[in-house]
Amino acid sequence: KGNPPWAAQGLHPMAMEAFLKMQAAAKADGIALELVSGYRSYDRQRSIWNRKYKRFTSEGMSGSEAIQKIITYSTLPGTSRHHWGTDIDITDGKIPKEGDILVAEKFHDGGPYEPLRLWMETHAKDFGFLLVYTNDPNRKGFAYEPWHYSYTPLSNSYFKAFMEINLTDLVSDNSLEGAIHLDTAFLRDYKNQQILDVNPALIDSQ
Repeated sequence: KGNPPWAAQGLHPMAMEAFLKMQAAAKADGIALELVSGYRSYDRQRSIWNRKYKRFTSEGMSGSEAIQKIITYSTLPGTSRHHWGTDIDITDGKIPKEGDILVAEKFHDGGPYEPLRLWMETHAKDFGFLLVYTNDPNRKGFAYEPWHYSYTPLSNSYFKAFMEINLTDLVSDNSLEGAIHLDTAFLRDYKNQQILDVNPALIDSQ
């Protein structure tokens, strides 16, 4: 759970180097590739989780309902790919920011980030980045995120190590809201859907 020494830079140095090369290539094509989120600590992810849990339950949801809503987009702390320093959330920096920016509609059908999405779909793999949560209607787990890419030369090896982690240990944190609802059945489904049901290219390369 401790922060790696490069955390303040936002990404693992190798991933940052690849991102900067991709950013320069995008700039040449008129896209101002902007890093919205890179490395995220366990404590930061726990803060996100706890804030959402408290909000949703205060709105009348049961604990289990709140957790299901949280895991539409947000991970259990300790299971986020952003912990690895290999994954990025991106936008086009030249587009004025209005309201929520990381919403799929803004990347499609004439939305402000559609040119960014199309550029990434064509070029990201040339720099080692792959989309994580695809738009496949048969995919379960986290919702489609056209802004979330992973630097696979590093993340693939981290994924292998991550699969050895006992998820039960992660939810023993007594400062984690709703932990009572995170039983064995939930963790099994969470692993199979939220963790494993990602872009097949991230799994097939293991």
